[in-house]
Formats: sequence, C-alpha cells, structure tokens
Amino acid sequence: MLIAVDIGNSHIVVAVHSGKEWIHSFRIHSDQKKTTDEYFVVLEALMNNAKISRQDITKAVISSVVPNLTRAIAKNIYNLFSIQPLMVSHSVNTNLIRETIPKELGMDLLANLAQAHYVHPDRCVMVIDFGTALTFSTVNGEGAVLGVSIAPGLVTAVNSLFGATAQLPQVELKTPPSVIGRTSQDSINAGIMFGYAGLVKSIIELTEAEIGEELYVIATGGLSRTLSPLVGRINQIAPMHTLDGLKLISDLN
Repeated sequence: MLIAVDIGNSHIVVAVHSGKEWIHSFRIHSDQKKTTDEYFVVLEALMNNAKISRQDITKAVISSVVPNLTRAIAKNIYNLFSIQPLMVSHSVNTNLIRETIPKELGMDLLANLAQAHYVHPDRCVMVIDFGTALTFSTVNGEGAVLGVSIAPGLVTAVNSLFGATAQLPQVELKTPPSVIGRTSQDSINAGIMFGYAGLVKSIIELTEAEIGEELYVIATGGLSRTLSPLVGRINQIAPMHTLDGLKLISDLN
C-alpha cells in the first residue's frame, strides 16, 4: 500500500492507496504549533481507526507547501512505517519538461500538472484547484508548464469579508436562488458564487486567447462540485486529482 500526504496551508490530506484505488482518505487541520509527537498521535490514530497495520504500508510520498510541517510529517511517516517517504520536489521525475517548471511552483500544483499531462498527454490542460488559494495551472501537450494564475480561494474570501465587517454573518457557501440576494446570506453567496464563476470563466477564456488553443479544464478541491455548474467550462471534476498526481510521481521515482 501507498500512503500519500498533501500538506496544505489549511489542511493536511492523508490517503491510502491499495490496488487500483484510494481506500481511505483523511483531512486534518494544518497547525504549525503542533509538535512532531502530537502529529504522531494523530497519524497513528488515523491508521488504527482505518485498521491499517504498519506492515501494510510499503511506500510513501509527501508534497508540502508548509516547510515547517514537512519535517514533522516525514519523520512520523518513518517512525510509523519504517520507510523513507519520497519528498516531491522539482528534481523528481514528473514526465513534465523540467526546464519549463517555474522555480516557485508549489508541490501540489506540480502533482496536479503531472497528473493532467499523464491523463491527457496530447492536450493543453488547465487544472483549477479550489483550495485556500484558487489556482489555475496550465500544461501543454508536450508537457511544458505554461504557468499559473492565483486568486484568493472562495472560503478565504468569505472569511476575509466576515473578519473585516461588523454586521455581515459568516455563511456556508452554496448556490443561491438568485444573483440578487434578499438576505445577507443569499447576498454573500450571490456575490461569491456568481462572482467567482465569472472569474474562473474569464481566466479560462483569457488563457485560451493568449495561448491560441482550447483548454481541457479539470477542477479539483473542496468547492469544485459546487462552483463548476455555474462556470459552464469545466470538462472534468476530479476530487482526487492531486492525490492521483502524488501516486503517479511515486510510481515514476
């Protein structure tokens, strides 16, 4: 079995792959104040609850955009399973053209692009990741990384609005009945959901105009299913896309 860990700014996703599928996935808060020992307790409990023995895990891969947590998680993977995890970096094999990978490209986005090019090797693909940051990563049919656009994520935008205003409530993001809200909750949802749908569609169209080619668009991340119908340009919703990219990188190295 393979254990894959995607360390993000808000959450850490831990998933276990066996055979041809992901059999378990867990999401925990990213907390840089936690000690290595505290993360050990959390990871051990997750494995025990899933009835996964230490001997079951034979490979591990980690991607991280939070350097302060990388060492703690890697150490605990070794302590739990006695294996050295593969750390995703720009030096690992991804089947992308290495010279085109931007130096600042995050490891999660690298996994997204590697998986996109693997699944659609002859197409220009954009991966939209609806996370803490909303990212648009594009790779062409030759495996060259064209670049990335970044905006605040939907939840980040809502939290910013809630934190900076006295009378607006914190809301659960969902598609409102109308673009013209009659309550605070509907008004915020209208502005965020329809506004971000327009942002996403605009980035897709502007990218296509710039590269002169139609994009195949993959959406992943927490709110991808909610927003995609409003965009109308999403070809595929792939909730496990980043994890699939981590497995691919593990297989290639």
